[in-house]
Amino acid sequence: MIALFSLLVIILLSFAVVRVGAIALELTGLSPEIASFQAQSAFSGAGFTTSEAESIVAHPVRRKIIRILILLGGAGITTTIATLVLTFIGEKGKDFMIRAGILLAGILVIFIFAQSRYIYNLMRKVIRRALERWTKLHIFDYEQLLGFGEGYSISRVGVRANSWISGRKLAESKLEQEGILVLAIYRKITGKEKFIGGPTGDTLIETGDVLICYSRQDAAEIFSRKKSSHPHKQHDGGLGGEDD
Repeated sequence: MIALFSLLVIILLSFAVVRVGAIALELTGLSPEIASFQAQSAFSGAGFTTSEAESIVAHPVRRKIIRILILLGGAGITTTIATLVLTFIGEKGKDFMIRAGILLAGILVIFIFAQSRYIYNLMRKVIRRALERWTKLHIFDYEQLLGFGEGYSISRVGVRANSWISGRKLAESKLEQEGILVLAIYRKITGKEKFIGGPTGDTLIETGDVLICYSRQDAAEIFSRKKSSHPHKQHDGGLGGEDD
């Protein structure tokens, strides 16, 4: 039975480590969904390659968090497997079923514990204080800061060849009158994607650009309603977008 309870403790610690890692990543600016996914990926050693993973590697604090999760995950998985084998080795029939039942019940209790909002808020406060001491970087809850809970969102809007905004300067589009703020532009130049942060009114919008927009509604919907002043470029749905 010692091996069984040791296994439950290891599982509990694994849940706690992943949750701590996810909250730590979240406090560096990642959304809760992305932070949770990346923390689980790092701890399990799945190693998913995504654009979010690249942004994490390029961030010094996030990189440290992921490195710790990978190290703890490697040790945790190995220990869990070894303890699981010791828990059931030599057990048969009724004893085997009793141990399996205790293990499943323990995992269920741990899962409920891990989903507790009170525990989450408590851990968040503790981790936030630790990160503020650990790094000089400013740590923000970007979802709250940008008012995502109040109906605002960040959207990616692609500029197609027949779009009314293609070939215009940003100031000429008058997007601010529609409540759209263009935060950045992703543009492919000679096969490589270039990031243009904080574009000015003189920035020319080109076909193939991806606009990162901040607005109260989905920016793609607002674009689709906005009419062009160019007679040969009346809007015909030449934009595609997806909320981030």
